[in-house]
Amino acid sequence: MFMKITSNLFENGGEIPRKYGYKNGNASPPLEISDVPPNTKSLALIMDDPDAMGAVGKIWVHWVVWNIDPSVNQIKENEVPSGSIQGKTDFGETAYGGPAPPDKEHTYIFKLYALDESLSLQNGATKAEVEEAMKNHVIAETKLEGRYAP
Repeated sequence: MFMKITSNLFENGGEIPRKYGYKNGNASPPLEISDVPPNTKSLALIMDDPDAMGAVGKIWVHWVVWNIDPSVNQIKENEVPSGSIQGKTDFGETAYGGPAPPDKEHTYIFKLYALDESLSLQNGATKAEVEEAMKNHVIAETKLEGRYAP
């Protein structure tokens, strides 16, 4: 079995509904997590937009959450799992920042990581700091992709 992240709102590669966009409600979509490896100590979730590279010259960070309890099998709409910590997005916020493509349709990637430890990072850490802390601690990873147009 391989760890999975899915949403009941859009298929992998499908269109993310409007209300989850940064300027259209900015609610985080509900996500389901399954088949987490048994030796997992924590989960981390990073949502970013690699298509932003063409428009703004970098991969845009939309959501960073870590120390999610490995027993969590769903992240409810517009909620952060209890006990988890959020990092800073490229919107300058420590919260979910929905899709906001400046030019054309972009693909957004929700990346889920199973880790063999909890991360010792403070609220507001950056994606780069989370990725550095995760080095050599990733047991499994999976992703969910969604599309969003302006």
